[in-house]
Amino acid sequence: MADNSSSNSTLHPADCQHPILVFTALYIVYILLVPLFIFVLYIGFQRWRKRGSATTTSHSDVFTFHMVTLELIGVVGYTIYCYGIYSNQKYLTKVGLNVFSVMSHGKALFHLLTCVERYLAVVHPVIYLRLRQGGGVRIRNISIGCVWCICFFAASLHDLLIALIIITFGYLVFSLIVAGFCSISVLFVLIRPGPGEGGGNRERVDQSKQRAFYTIMAIMAALLLRFASTLVSTSLYISSVLGDCEEHAMMWSLYWFNVPSSLVLPLLFLQRAGKLPGCKH
Repeated sequence: MADNSSSNSTLHPADCQHPILVFTALYIVYILLVPLFIFVLYIGFQRWRKRGSATTTSHSDVFTFHMVTLELIGVVGYTIYCYGIYSNQKYLTKVGLNVFSVMSHGKALFHLLTCVERYLAVVHPVIYLRLRQGGGVRIRNISIGCVWCICFFAASLHDLLIALIIITFGYLVFSLIVAGFCSISVLFVLIRPGPGEGGGNRERVDQSKQRAFYTIMAIMAALLLRFASTLVSTSLYISSVLGDCEEHAMMWSLYWFNVPSSLVLPLLFLQRAGKLPGCKH
């Protein structure tokens, strides 16, 4: 379990039952989230068919599509790991963890890119409008490619636990710092509107800025939960105060705090698309 610093040993039903039950419950939750992830991709595909390739898709939407793809890869890893546990095959549990690790490291980075995109839209609107086309699309695609490379690189370090812990804390702390800076900057702009934002135009601009601020704050809250769970699990692992079974049970239990980070971008996307109850397009 990459984010929660689990040891390299794998669990089997004969060893410990409690961690397996905790993991199975978490696995069921992610299986139930699969329709949500597929629905997000389906909406994106529908939009692409209607608008055609000539129309530029929102950067934040593209980040969401890649993140839900990562989530689906993570569910595949969950499935392999779960089968390995119940079939008592250590090799499969290791493969499942490695596949799952690809997803674990990418979520925070796509959250980070979304925060930066919303920050540019509010604080530097002229630059943002220029980046909506041409060079901005290239920068976005390069950034996405870098995220995928980092995901696979970090997953390859699964057996090097100390290096993995350092990398995990590094990108989580960096993501929190950037998200905090973006939220403060957007809040400052929201409090002090620019010139020409009067009357109805002012109200429309304020609503756009508020949506950007709420988006960043939702992402930051999910990142904080994830950082806290990673910090606690790493501390427990390093201190060795728990037995092997208790440690694994605690690790999987703490991973429940990562579920919001799997939901925040898909739900925000559905809200923008007007697909949530009570939301207007």
